[in-house]
This record gives sequence, structure tokens and C-alpha cells, in this order.
Amino acid sequence: MGSRGMAAISLDPRLSLQMGKNLYQNGVVVEKVEGLIRVYNDGHVERPAIVPNVPCTVALELGVTVKDVVIEKYSNLWARFYVPSCPAGKLPLLVYFHGGGFCVGSAAWNCYHGFLADLASKAGCLIMSVNYRLAPENRLPAAYEDGFNAVMWVKNQALNGAGEQKWWLSRCNLSSLFLTGDSAGANIAYNVATRLGSSDTTFLKPLSLKGTILIQPFFGGEARTGSENHSTQPPNSALTLSASDTYWRLSLPLGANRDHPCCNPLANGSTKLRTLQLPPTMVCISDTDILKDRNLQFCTAMANAGKRLETVIYKGVGHAFQVLQNSDLSQPRTKEMISHIRAFITQ
Repeated sequence: MGSRGMAAISLDPRLSLQMGKNLYQNGVVVEKVEGLIRVYNDGHVERPAIVPNVPCTVALELGVTVKDVVIEKYSNLWARFYVPSCPAGKLPLLVYFHGGGFCVGSAAWNCYHGFLADLASKAGCLIMSVNYRLAPENRLPAAYEDGFNAVMWVKNQALNGAGEQKWWLSRCNLSSLFLTGDSAGANIAYNVATRLGSSDTTFLKPLSLKGTILIQPFFGGEARTGSENHSTQPPNSALTLSASDTYWRLSLPLGANRDHPCCNPLANGSTKLRTLQLPPTMVCISDTDILKDRNLQFCTAMANAGKRLETVIYKGVGHAFQVLQNSDLSQPRTKEMISHIRAFITQ
């Protein structure tokens, strides 16, 4: 699993020089997350290809069939499907949203390709990894709209029994749908789940939302938490406080601050948790993540609101360890995470 690592996140200075030769020549950089995104004062956006995109045809040797499917041509919404050959029979469907602060990332990133193929194979599930629109070109709630539309597309395929999609639909247990994602993707999964929960219970038929799995959910707020202020991050950390602030400035609706409901589900004015209809939720928290305390606050609020909740803390690892494989503990902790997800979706 180490081969899918994203070690380049901690930038090699030679790579910076190399990238510098091809830089956009006009304008001034007004926002950046080093190595991942640069936004210029004229609106131009650059995303250096620090993480390789891989086609769905890349061999995985896990007995998993992988194909890309267009969901909506107009918004370029597409998904990568992972269908394991075993176990036989109908399997739960995980609709997955990748991380990247709403601003970077792709369902084609090699680190997600490896992790999700592994998850499909070892947890015994189908996975639909959604490639949603990114900020700042498409600020929130665009990603939520794409997430909701992806679920509606699955519902329509199920109702139509679409021949073209039979290769995965025939393996899908429609009454066992889970929304999941990591970081910004977990935020999307949560927000799509709350929207679906506010609908009539028959709205999703023939699908049934059985749960949400939130991996290191990217939430924020104006007031800092202890782990945001005091969690010392290694050089190859996937999420620093300054990067987090930049992602929020680029992704929230213009003029919003970090207590906007997209960022802070516990802020005043956000829909009260108690009134939300939510399925059972599993929250996966990383011990050395700057988001640790915020994730724990969210879990406490969910429990106090009477929601069915499982919380798992992964010791000694940071944000996105399961895709970055950026520490010695990443591999064993990823195995633990996959077994926890398997237990949650089969209970």
C-alpha cells in the first residue's frame, strides 16, 4: 500500500524550481497552499500536478473492476466505480467524496484509486467515488449539489434498471446505501445526508440510506480549538492551520466567515442537530490531526442530540494518513480503519 503514497506533498525544492519555469506569467498570487493551488488576482487558478491522476484501467490485482461513468455532462460530474469480484451476491454501496479542502483533489488521484480499490476489496462493498466541482471556481454549496445529484442519479438508474449500468447495479444492495468521504469529502457526505434526511422517507426509494462514514471531517469555526492552536504538524502534514484557513477563504460563499453552516455545523444559526433526521454515523478521527478537537466536539454534540454514533480515534497518525501513507503507522492504522468500516456497513 505504500506505493500509493503522496510523499511529494512535502515539496522537494527542485520540484518547486521545475514548476516555476512554467508559471502563469500575469497577475499576482493572492492565495496559495504550497504545491497544491495558486489563485491569482485576476481569478486565474493553478493546480500543479503534484499528485498523479491515473486512468481507471491501472491494474490493481485486487479482483476489483474499475470504470469511470459520466453522471452529468453539463457540470462535468462523473464518478469512478469500484466493484469487487468477491464476495459474490449483492453488496452495500458507498458513495464516496474525496478530500482536498474543496479546492483540490480528484476521483482519479492515484492515492484515492489505491485506497478505494483496497477498501472495496477488503470491506466487501461497491464504491462510487464522485468527482465533484472544485472551489474557488465553484464555491460551496456547488459540491453539495453535485453530491446530492450523484445520489439522485443512482436512484434514477435503480428505477430505470438501466442496461448500461447493469455491470455494477446488478451487484448493488439498494437498501444498503452509505455516504462517506474524508476531510472535505466527509463534510460533503454529512451535508448531503442532512439534505436527504429533511426529505420524505419515501423520497429515496428504492434506495435506503443506512449510514454515513465521516473520515477526519473538515469542519471549522471562528474560535480556535486546542488542537488547531497547539497541534505541531510534521513537514509532510496534509493539513496545517494556514492551509485550512486558505481552503475556507477559497471555498465558502463570498463574504462568509468560518461560522457559516457549511464550515461550522455547530454555529449559531446552523440547523439544530436535534431536529435533523440522520442515519447512524461513524466518525473516524486522527490523533495528531489539527481537526481532532473539532471532530470530538462534533461527536459530543451529535451524541447530546440523541444521534446514533460510533467514534474511532486512530492513534499516532495525522490527517489523511489512509491515503497519504505518510508515516510508519499509516499502513496498520489503514487496515484498522478498513476493518472498522467493514463492521459498520455489515452490522
